Amino acid sequence: MQQNNVTVTKFFLLGFQSSKGLRNFLFCLLLVVYSATICGNLLIITLVSTSKTLHTPMYLFILQLSVSDILLSTDIVPNMLHILLSKGGAITFIGCLTKFCLFCVVETFECFLLAVMSYDRYVAICNPLRYSSIMTNGQCVKLVIPSWLVSFSLTLIYALTISKMTHCAPNVIDHIFCDLLPLIEIACSDTNIVRLEVYILSFPVLFIPITIIIISYINIIATIFRLQSRVSRQKAFSTCSSHLTVVSIFYFTIFGVYVFPTEGQILNMKNILSLLYTVLTPLINPIIYSLRNKDIKTSLRERIKKN
Repeated sequence: MQQNNVTVTKFFLLGFQSSKGLRNFLFCLLLVVYSATICGNLLIITLVSTSKTLHTPMYLFILQLSVSDILLSTDIVPNMLHILLSKGGAITFIGCLTKFCLFCVVETFECFLLAVMSYDRYVAICNPLRYSSIMTNGQCVKLVIPSWLVSFSLTLIYALTISKMTHCAPNVIDHIFCDLLPLIEIACSDTNIVRLEVYILSFPVLFIPITIIIISYINIIATIFRLQSRVSRQKAFSTCSSHLTVVSIFYFTIFGVYVFPTEGQILNMKNILSLLYTVLTPLINPIIYSLRNKDIKTSLRERIKKN
């Protein structure tokens, strides 16, 4: 058919192709999760910004994590809700590319931020006497701002390359949002350059942060086991357990979708994994850092008493 040779500028996202009852259930569930995500992360941002006791490097990084979680959820979920109600939804190429770029910036930043947070925990546990002199406010800014700038720069490379790809009919994206792999799969132009970029840029985006995290925790664990007191060991481990939980959830889903995708992978399984790191992870992060953090719970109680 001739339409297969026509260059398209609009895509149709299929989303979850299921019964109306299931789509309505998913819509209600995602709406509740999105609302809770925004409220939970805004609560952390408010507490960290207004409570002087939380003006420390660790909570500055947690604040940045909450900002990135809000951006990620807002980029993905509203359009996903529309797709569920409409049993799919159209989106322009520019709109698709814009949403992918924001998604890519936030995910890349979170990779770097989790590495920075692991370094912060390493200094706090392995060099406690030097912590205040090493992790100053200025040093924290020097770690956070470059992470955002590098994330924008790497995403710009992707955006420029993807913008040059040609997409021909059919213009259907069998996914729940505009992601890199689905865009590559439906391209009718040469995608070797984009695929090469994926392999090259995955090194600084994934493997360098993972290396920093692994080295940090090897030293942290070694230091904890050298402590004489059992209470001291438990206290030291509790200061990094929340971060380690977030890292595990984040990288498990990332590797499941991008690093170890299987040929002929069931679409719904890929969609479910995508939901985990785009929808559930931004909800889980504030829960982990609030329910398991005495300082945040104390600040919240004080805030409630003042009001």
